[in-house]
Amino acid sequence: MKLASERAVVVFTLSSCCMCHTVTKLMQDLGVNALVHELDSDPRELDSDPRGKEMERALLKMLGGKGPAVPAVFIGGKLVGGTNRVMSLHLGGELVPMLMNAGALWV
Repeated sequence: MKLASERAVVVFTLSSCCMCHTVTKLMQDLGVNALVHELDSDPRELDSDPRGKEMERALLKMLGGKGPAVPAVFIGGKLVGGTNRVMSLHLGGELVPMLMNAGALWV
């Protein structure tokens, strides 16, 4: 939860996950400077977190054990959900106001 509160929008991903790329690309296209935590990054990289598998299990538990653990999107420190939830919010016109309320977007 501490990592999820580091910025207005935080996305947990895996490098091999195409839906993770889709969600992070959506955030970029909307002008959101999301903090992206790649859980399976190369351990030799400086920003790598050795707790990736542990965090993935914790995310899956937070999501109710249903579906994949990633992408997991947090807005304003609160878990929004994965791809389906984010895309549903976006198509329903609710994502942008949510991002604005969290301070991730300005008009």
